[in-house]
Amino acid sequence: MLRVVRSLLIVSSLVLAGPGHAAKTPAKAPAVEPTLAHNLDAANEARLAEIIERYRKETGNSIRLVRIEKGDKPATLNLLSRYQMSDVLSQPKDFVPLHSMMSRAGVPLSLSLSEVLKPGVTDARGRLVALPVLYSTPVLFYNKNAFRKAGLNPDVAPKTWFEMQGYLDKLQSAGYDCPYTSSWPVWVHIDNVSAVSGVPATDAKGGLRFNALPQVKHVAMMATWSKARYFRQFGHGNEASQRFRDGQCAMITTDSREHADFQDARGVELGVAPLPYHDDVYGGRRPALADGPSLWVGAGKPAAEYRQAARFVSFLLSPEIQIELVRSHGGLPMTEAARLASLSRLLQDGKQALDAAYASLQGKAETPSLRVSNVDGARIIADEELSAVWADEKPAKAALDTAVSRGNSVLGARPALKKVQPF
Repeated sequence: MLRVVRSLLIVSSLVLAGPGHAAKTPAKAPAVEPTLAHNLDAANEARLAEIIERYRKETGNSIRLVRIEKGDKPATLNLLSRYQMSDVLSQPKDFVPLHSMMSRAGVPLSLSLSEVLKPGVTDARGRLVALPVLYSTPVLFYNKNAFRKAGLNPDVAPKTWFEMQGYLDKLQSAGYDCPYTSSWPVWVHIDNVSAVSGVPATDAKGGLRFNALPQVKHVAMMATWSKARYFRQFGHGNEASQRFRDGQCAMITTDSREHADFQDARGVELGVAPLPYHDDVYGGRRPALADGPSLWVGAGKPAAEYRQAARFVSFLLSPEIQIELVRSHGGLPMTEAARLASLSRLLQDGKQALDAAYASLQGKAETPSLRVSNVDGARIIADEELSAVWADEKPAKAALDTAVSRGNSVLGARPALKKVQPF
């Protein structure tokens, strides 16, 4: 009888545990995976992927990399270049301040940010609204092999724009069809030449004013270099950088972080120096500007995604990752401690680039103001007018007057773009 009862109990349990009742191991909830949107080139995307893989291995959490597509709503985290800042400034409701996300997620945000990195990413109370992940400043890179060929001292670069013309003449005589080029023309030759000359390109209210005498003289000088084929322009972005990497151009002004990309340049022994300055301007050389990709937080995401994103931000701020961002990506260290630690880990070229960047940034800066290159419409107009001057189609004064007038019309129609940051 007991056997029969046992059999009936077993059969009953099997019937009750049919497809809808079978005992199962509870399924794990899908892991929260915040997205990080970017538009980095292939090399820098691969470097960022390595950092995210390291984060996964060390924490067990993951971040999904996606490309930024025009018109898409912001991802949880967004690595935005200076040329994408118009999207942030004009659509502040699509973003939330970084300090707010970190606070709500319960993750401490303790960062003594270097003064040169604060403009645009801190609010009036000094709180971080975004993280300056890969900031840099323009410097002069040069090919020491080209200098030797031209009879120039490979360890001495021109300090001023006036000195530079003599270098360009010797390089051209040595057979270089491209003695000098520049990436990011508006960033280098409008925003930074203006800052270094002590005549900012914009005023405190966000209006454009880069048509004063120092800027006109600089752009006109570049026009004479273009006529003499001392200077060659290849585009409005970083197109010129490839010409330097190929050994075609002997000198280039571009972002200091590009030293990471120039390490494997063919036939190039890399030299680097601070951005040249005009020694005839009142007050002497002023600091250059720091800018570049920064990490912004998209609005309207689930709290769980923000908690994971906050942990990733904390990971980025760890000393080892700070060093890695400097070593592999060429970004400026966020703190003085990170700078000193990075110098001990960098190869010689990296040390030179970092030293040159900080030399460019030394001195008392003007009040933080809007950068022309951060406003898409104004930058495009300025690029058009610079190209017209350097193609000998327009005089410098007329071109800069037009660029300022047209650019201010753009800002007048969209006042939100006049802000340094959106919050």
